[in-house]
Amino acid sequence: ASCPLLCFRSPLVTPLIFGLLLQAPFTQPSTITRPNFVLLLADDLGIGDVGCYGNDTIRTPNIDRLAKEGVKLTQHIAAAPLCTPSRAAFLTGRYPLRSGMDAINDYRVIFWNAGSGGLPPNETTFAKILQHQGYSTGLIGKWHQGVNCESRNDHCHHPLKHGFDYFYGMPFTLISDCQPTETPEMDRAFRRKLWLSTQAIALITLTAVLGRLTGLISVHWKTLNCLAGFSLLFFISWFSSYGFVRYWNCIMMRNHGITEQPMVTDRTTSLILRESISFIERNKHKPFLLFLSFLHSHTPLLTTEKFLGKSRHGLYGDNVEEMDWMVGRVLDAIDKEGLQDTTLVYFASDHGGWLERQEGKRQLGGWNGIYKGGKAMGGWEGGIRVPGIFRWPGVLPAGTVINEPTSLMDIYPTVVHLAGGAVPQDRVIDGRDLLPLLRGAVVRSEHEFLFHYCGIHLHAVRWHQKDTGAVWKAHYVTPIFSPPGAGACYDRGFCPCFGEGVTHHEPPLLFELSQDPSEARPLSADTEPLFDTVIRRIGRAIEEHRRTLTPVPEQLSVSNVVWKPWLQPCCGTFPFCWCDKEGDD
Repeated sequence: ASCPLLCFRSPLVTPLIFGLLLQAPFTQPSTITRPNFVLLLADDLGIGDVGCYGNDTIRTPNIDRLAKEGVKLTQHIAAAPLCTPSRAAFLTGRYPLRSGMDAINDYRVIFWNAGSGGLPPNETTFAKILQHQGYSTGLIGKWHQGVNCESRNDHCHHPLKHGFDYFYGMPFTLISDCQPTETPEMDRAFRRKLWLSTQAIALITLTAVLGRLTGLISVHWKTLNCLAGFSLLFFISWFSSYGFVRYWNCIMMRNHGITEQPMVTDRTTSLILRESISFIERNKHKPFLLFLSFLHSHTPLLTTEKFLGKSRHGLYGDNVEEMDWMVGRVLDAIDKEGLQDTTLVYFASDHGGWLERQEGKRQLGGWNGIYKGGKAMGGWEGGIRVPGIFRWPGVLPAGTVINEPTSLMDIYPTVVHLAGGAVPQDRVIDGRDLLPLLRGAVVRSEHEFLFHYCGIHLHAVRWHQKDTGAVWKAHYVTPIFSPPGAGACYDRGFCPCFGEGVTHHEPPLLFELSQDPSEARPLSADTEPLFDTVIRRIGRAIEEHRRTLTPVPEQLSVSNVVWKPWLQPCCGTFPFCWCDKEGDD
């Protein structure tokens, strides 16, 4: 039988067929431009809390499915070990101290909706660039980058000023104060000192009054009146803020309007999921960016009845499993609208799990697997190594695992380039475009050095030695664990960045992470022939890095983080701020 099509041979067709067979997969240029983006960012989730990163007791089938269908990064690094600075770096592609979003003191995050600090208006987020590229941009969930600068309604730090067309969620962060049944969390030690001071002043005042009445003390009533007035003013000065944390910080907003003040935590999860799916459905016919910034798995671990008591790790495990279910619902919405092949999905956490977060015998913080340290620790891996998963069917090879150093800051140039935009040329961008690495076009990360800060204090530096593949890490400062050997700062609640709670190392502690990812065996000049060479090379990199830093206003200074009543978002007439528009609907 003749086969005119299958058996045809010619000098032109044969090499063409051969070339098509040899063509590398995932290289179609038409499929790697202007996808939709769904960025999923967990809060306080430890890398050890996820199934595809080794946890075999907390069930995360939907996150695991993303890894199976996409690319899993095993050395994905947050630029900071706390929420506010890490998210600032994520949004801008820059180390947070470049924008003034890292701390010079112990106030290392945005503390109040009514503070004046926040992500500066002159910073350019990836959302702003995508907005200019014609994308619909939405942020659902947590913001924690500030709200106002000078007046209650200037919204200078608000998501809508930073490139998002739509915002629904918390301008602040979830804290235990938002749940009336929970022990207050915010500034707990400082509040205790304020209460004790108030009681001491009141006791002195009362003693003086009784002494005057009984004739034991000779003091003018005018003096006593002044003392009583001072006692009252001192109490009002702090209780007007800390006494109403739930009303001032635990609010929900839609765009510029407040929908709940205080938030009704029983329905928060369902509303955030509803808003996320609705955003996808509304924008399915045009390119969109959805940044779903979960309130999970931050305390007080808001968990619906459906998931309570279902995990093997108490309330924290319940909360993580509920978040995984939410991820699944979002993926279902993408599939339902036929957007799976045109949508890049990314999942990560803003930093490591909070080891010290406990109430009695209950562990309310995450687990960081084999990695030392956790949340608030700028150097140790447990504070900054996080899950990192990308899925884009037909473009990114499924089931791929990449062990190269990458950063949350890399999302910025990756998303911008895929959307057809350009990163700003008037500032340093620390992130690197991940697409060539994710697609297998290159085998090495572009990051040679990553700098690990705790506040504005450089604690450690990672050197990815390209010629050998070694990953060296030098620690210049480490926190002092308390009690000693405990692996965290349980006596403090957070490990500090500076002062008496840290140790300075000279020479620095050196680890080779590809051989010792748990940072258990520090190297020395006696045990490592390259010790001096590595330390000198990292030292030169620090000098070069510091030459790229320029002074900027400190957004987390004390004057910027304190509560200012004239900046307080309010859905009524201040100070009578209360509304429930979701309940009305």
